[in-house]
Amino acid sequence: MASYMSAQAGLRATDGRTSLPIHSTEGRPSVPVSFHDPKADSIDHGVTQAPYERAFSPYDFNGGTTLAISGADYAIIAADTRLSSGYEILSRDVTKLHALTDHCVLGSAGCKTDVDQLRSVLDIKAKMYQHNHRKKMSTPSMAQMLGNTLYMKRFFPYYAFNVLAGIDSEGKGAVYSYDAIGSFERTPFSASGSGQSFLIPLMDNVITHKNRLDENVELSSEEVVEIVKDAFVTAGERDIYTGDAVEIFVITKAGIQKQTFALKAD
Repeated sequence: MASYMSAQAGLRATDGRTSLPIHSTEGRPSVPVSFHDPKADSIDHGVTQAPYERAFSPYDFNGGTTLAISGADYAIIAADTRLSSGYEILSRDVTKLHALTDHCVLGSAGCKTDVDQLRSVLDIKAKMYQHNHRKKMSTPSMAQMLGNTLYMKRFFPYYAFNVLAGIDSEGKGAVYSYDAIGSFERTPFSASGSGQSFLIPLMDNVITHKNRLDENVELSSEEVVEIVKDAFVTAGERDIYTGDAVEIFVITKAGIQKQTFALKAD
């Protein structure tokens, strides 16, 4: 019986299943090996065996595009009404424009919850200013306050891309462009959001006449409104987050006039 067991062990030692044979003139040594993986019979769903990164983002990009243009005695600000998340359209009728005073309007694209929070903070600060000074805040002052508010949150910024439009103390149109943490400048026009890259080259051409040799004539508010409509039609053709409708606010010393223009709904 012992000779039989030793014969079986010798056979197994050379069959490659439990050991690898080594051919030598001094005998038949072998190296024990094992080809059985205990994990091979189980399915790894990335939960138990293999570690993987778990991540959470407090932000969501809800898309949208804003555009503001200043004129001699007016300012025009516009934004589409589509609210998206990824490849889903959550709503087709959400405004991205918010009137801070009778002569100043904020346009914001980005994360809807952050935009709502930013509007709330600005409204509270504007109301405090009005109670303390017995007058409403001017557009340049509102622009500075918005920059300060964004900078205050620089370590956990509002995920909002802002443009501000209004009438200054001299009755001229004013447009302010912002980055995420409050750096801003007064510009002839500004755009933000998912369709920004489509609007800015067009505005460079038709509003500021960059790299053009023909005369840059002063446009009326009605002409600029038509340019804004064409611009948003153009952006809607290339940007899936821009569409449904565009709200257009025309700001003058007399107040704010509102109109809506339909865009593609797909």
